[in-house]
Amino acid sequence: MADRVTVIGWDGSPLTAAARGALGAATLVAGAAHHLALPEVPPAAERVRLGSLPLAARRIAAHRGTAVVLADGDPGFFGVVRTLRAPEYGLEVEVVPAVSSVATAFARAGMPWDDAQVVVAHPRTLRRAVNVCRAHAKVAVLTAPGAGPAELGLLLEGVHRTFVICEELGTAREQVSVVTSDKAADHTWRDPNVVIVIGGPAGAAEGGGWIAGRDPGTGPRGWVQPDASYAVATAHGPGGGPGNGPGGGSVNGPGGGPAGVLGEGEKELLRAAQLARLGPRTGDLVWDIGCGAGAFAAEAARAGAAVIAVDHDPAACARTEGAARRFGVQLQVVHGSAPHVLENLPEPDIVRVGGGGPTVVSAVADRRPRRIVTHAATRDAAERVGRDLTEHGYHVQCALIQSVELDTRAWTETERNVAFLLSGVLPDRAP
Repeated sequence: MADRVTVIGWDGSPLTAAARGALGAATLVAGAAHHLALPEVPPAAERVRLGSLPLAARRIAAHRGTAVVLADGDPGFFGVVRTLRAPEYGLEVEVVPAVSSVATAFARAGMPWDDAQVVVAHPRTLRRAVNVCRAHAKVAVLTAPGAGPAELGLLLEGVHRTFVICEELGTAREQVSVVTSDKAADHTWRDPNVVIVIGGPAGAAEGGGWIAGRDPGTGPRGWVQPDASYAVATAHGPGGGPGNGPGGGSVNGPGGGPAGVLGEGEKELLRAAQLARLGPRTGDLVWDIGCGAGAFAAEAARAGAAVIAVDHDPAACARTEGAARRFGVQLQVVHGSAPHVLENLPEPDIVRVGGGGPTVVSAVADRRPRRIVTHAATRDAAERVGRDLTEHGYHVQCALIQSVELDTRAWTETERNVAFLLSGVLPDRAP
């Protein structure tokens, strides 16, 4: 086993005395090609080109002598330190850090980054990294071959973002370019690079925030907001009215519902149950089909998910965009009729079907999202949707949900809503 392993971060600046001392005593040096070409690397040392980190770690563990691993930036930040410290290699690791490539990229751009999300994109995680870029106003993406600026731009089709692309930071070939996301695929970019993705309003409070990344304390408290926060002009707004959902969703009790309330599929308690069943989170892409006033879409976005809200009514699309602005969230609104409009949308992780009926539920199930939630007004309608989801391989749950609004001044009933809540979970894609 290697007597000692020192991991040295390199950011293009001269090596520190500690780094030079460790490198000078090394009998094995591992790193990328530009690291192994550094003049401080001892000529007699065994050189290992870093490709597969587990393979390199095994070679280091088997080496008798002193090993040094060179890595760009801070090797403890999405770097090699995590792999080298895995218990199966039994290595004792000392780290000499440098400025992280993310910090360097934001410095080159002249921007603060305490309010940025930071993600790693490689072919396996590219889609989730893109979803974070959809959902947040400032994201730094550490890229890999096959998951670089061009691929990010292609997958962000329909969503305008500005890319600050920092290539080969710290080297003589360093270059910083600013392009719009739709132009990124027109160029060939050199690895390694960091992409800063900018779009929408800034996330941090004026004068700076108190927590790195997205501040979870912004906006009103509560997983769901009162119906009045999304009130629309008619009692049954587009995307949530009778016959527009898979069987509708509410029955007004004594007193009825006042003008200006949400559509049937958007009521507060049903919305809370839908969110609970779906569990949207950072990295997910959510479809909200029949978005109505945008209540569900805005609240899924507040949970950190990327959201595409769909409705056939231009007024509903406008209300959803307004809800996003009020709550300071990013989402994409698509005007069109389901199921046809769904054909060109990127693959979803979870879907709420608030309008369109069983035909739309079936079309969504064909796309194999992890979870689907919808509602129905009658047991027959619920059974029809449930059977279709079962035939598509989903594990189906159904609950009859009843909510009664009371006027607490006289404790009298003002509104009653009843709906069958259906959810489907695809076992081979859970959670």
